[in-house]
Amino acid sequence: MAVASSRTPARPRTRTRIQTKNRETILEAALEVFSQHGFRGATLDMIAAEAGLSKPNLLYYFPSKEAIHVTLLSQLMNTWLDPLRALDPGGDPVAEILGYARRKLEMSRDFPRESRLFANEIVQGAPRMQAALASDLKTLVDEKSAVIRGWAAQGKIADVDPHHLIFSIWALTQHYADFDVQVRAVLGGARDPIAEAEVFLDTLFRRLLAP
Repeated sequence: MAVASSRTPARPRTRTRIQTKNRETILEAALEVFSQHGFRGATLDMIAAEAGLSKPNLLYYFPSKEAIHVTLLSQLMNTWLDPLRALDPGGDPVAEILGYARRKLEMSRDFPRESRLFANEIVQGAPRMQAALASDLKTLVDEKSAVIRGWAAQGKIADVDPHHLIFSIWALTQHYADFDVQVRAVLGGARDPIAEAEVFLDTLFRRLLAP
């Protein structure tokens, strides 16, 4: 008769503090390299040098450049969707939409490298994000578009296409991160692009949304 094994299933290994720190260091270095050079231009050697680690040490944590890139994009997608998730169906429509635009503008100020990483991925056809775009992103945008459409149907805001309203907010906020050098070259060093943009976008969207 077979004897049952007394061995318990192995538990996933918990990362040590040093391992956690090294992973974070690698991801921070990769963000810098990818945002400057794009996925194709970046190399594992460049990421390792930026992280201050040897290439074999880097490969202990991530098996490939693509694995690092996918990890960064997965983390970024969650961060990127948070401002839209915060759009409250029970709030004042104009205040909610202006709040969303303001939060997106603040992200362009605070996370310019992440914005450029995302933009580079999209420009290349989103080979590593296609599934997330077609599921998480589309589901959330459709859900919030239905909220905006409902506000318009109630006469609380102008009858605008909600999808294109959201697209316009993306375009008019992420531009300040993705084209920061161009914006600052045109405005000059003494002006604050984000502060000026916040005032401009507030006026623009208030006029657009007025019923």
